[in-house]
Amino acid sequence: HEFSGGMRQRVVIAIAMANNPRVIIADEPTTALDVTIQAQILEVLKVAQRETGAAVIMITHDMGVVAGTADDVLVMYAGRPVELGDVDTIFNHPKMPYTVGLLGSTPRVDKATDEPLTPIAGTPPRLIEVAAECPFADRCPVVKDECRTVEPELRALDDAPGHYASCLRSDEIEDGTIGGERMYPLPKISADTLGDTPYEQRPVTLEVKNLVKDFPLIKGAILKRRVGTVHAVKNISFDVHQGECFAIVGESGSGKTTTLLEIMDLNPPEGSTIVVNGTNTSGLSASARRKLRKDIQIVFQDPMSSLNPRMTIREIIAEPLESLGYEGDVGQRVAELMQLVGLESHQVDRFPGHFSGGQRQRIGLARALATNPSIVVLDEPVSALDVSIQAGIINLLHDLKNRLGISLVFVAHDLSVVRHLSDKVAVMYKGDFVEYGPTDEVFDNPQHAYTRALLSAIPVPDPAVERDRVREIYQPAETPA
Repeated sequence: HEFSGGMRQRVVIAIAMANNPRVIIADEPTTALDVTIQAQILEVLKVAQRETGAAVIMITHDMGVVAGTADDVLVMYAGRPVELGDVDTIFNHPKMPYTVGLLGSTPRVDKATDEPLTPIAGTPPRLIEVAAECPFADRCPVVKDECRTVEPELRALDDAPGHYASCLRSDEIEDGTIGGERMYPLPKISADTLGDTPYEQRPVTLEVKNLVKDFPLIKGAILKRRVGTVHAVKNISFDVHQGECFAIVGESGSGKTTTLLEIMDLNPPEGSTIVVNGTNTSGLSASARRKLRKDIQIVFQDPMSSLNPRMTIREIIAEPLESLGYEGDVGQRVAELMQLVGLESHQVDRFPGHFSGGQRQRIGLARALATNPSIVVLDEPVSALDVSIQAGIINLLHDLKNRLGISLVFVAHDLSVVRHLSDKVAVMYKGDFVEYGPTDEVFDNPQHAYTRALLSAIPVPDPAVERDRVREIYQPAETPA
């Protein structure tokens, strides 16, 4: 417990190496880690493989990690293999609709695009009394009647040696299309309600100036004394305009979440300023601060623990409406919000345990939108979700931003997600911004060494690109004693 997540993962890898194994099985070894620690762990795994001569079975849902580490890839769905081949074949010439969907729902850090991601609709089947049909049939965009009468076997394909797929239409699939048409149609994203008005000319919804947050360092169990100060946030400033998504990125412990919590508290320390829709929050009375909370709401990181399991969905979404004095029909508003985030209104009397992780995050988003806020703060909202569910949430956020004109303050350590969603980005290191500007400019022409190191640590879901990438290590100048 005295070690960080990355250090603990290194200990586990050392244990796995101890007896010179022939096979090392790595089950999601980087899922809970930030990108720079993830890159270090993957490098340690390569060292373990080289030192022991072992084969490695890597189990992961991160397609970038697969592209950078794997020689051969087995794609599984509903408990069975659906495609098998070498890494280049799987990424460049997928022949199974599920594989095509996975690749289409993965954002890329190295390319700017205005196209929405293509999530896979529906959920995996329950593996109880499985019918004799293709298990992917209910979610497949190119399903035909025959797919529902026979379960296709994993069969060898003629396009490449060692390439296998379990799909009746594999021979028709070429570069993610059938007959030249996309298998997964692009989701529709609403046009921006403010048109082409540049963000700089729009009203400022959130302004933060000289934000500082210090924590005392206390020593002693009985006679407590202050022995130092932790400077969690160091004098940062930024503004967010109407309909704009502002992202803060950085490693774990850099101060991102502390910044969000200080903003949500609406009670900045002396010398700091937080302005919400023109209202300076310094010195506000308790009642005025409570009234202002209607304008700024938050979506938490973990969809599993952020919803009260003893409350129905109706009660969860209605809670901010009732506590902040909503005067309209609460039941009607809850139904509207369910529809807004893509859920069925008849599900409102169920409990959170009846929903998947992606559905729970949509419920959390509905709760945040309940009071018609002008600003929604999101703390790592997709880090706990798999890639196809993540794509649906990203598209939903993009659509709501355009349709409702709300401003988003988005915290993440996955720069691929940030590039796809944000308009402006700040790179945070040890409580301070080291780079700040329009997203494409920061990503395409990073000026700070730490930004370049972060970008180089993000795996790209393209084996050819990953093989030629060189990872940069950030080494800050030593502070004089």
